[in-house]
Amino acid sequence: MAVPNIIYDEAGRPSKVELSWEDYLALDPSAADITLSDEELYDKAKAEDGEYFPSSLVDDLLNGENPVKVYRKYRGITQRQLADSVGVKQEMISQIESGKRKGSIDTIKALADILGVDVDDLV
Repeated sequence: MAVPNIIYDEAGRPSKVELSWEDYLALDPSAADITLSDEELYDKAKAEDGEYFPSSLVDDLLNGENPVKVYRKYRGITQRQLADSVGVKQEMISQIESGKRKGSIDTIKALADILGVDVDDLV
């Protein structure tokens, strides 16, 4: 690893660091993707394991729809089925989906597990 170039501000405090590209890649290997073309990025994404969601689901999330409701509907699960799977009342699911309640971390974790998403996707 080469010695980084430290750039100082007017007060003499470090404000920026200049690294070689190789050193930067050692810190963040995913940065190599910026050199790929759109086609190469698409091929890479298609080759990775993982689930892809339709644009309509993404649009619903971007438009502010409740993520629990969006993923529940996408999975074809009713509120009652989701509630039974999580071990809460259907009313709790309804209140979470309407924004009246947040749900405990344990409930959100259980919802994420049942819906097959990360907790971050629901909060």
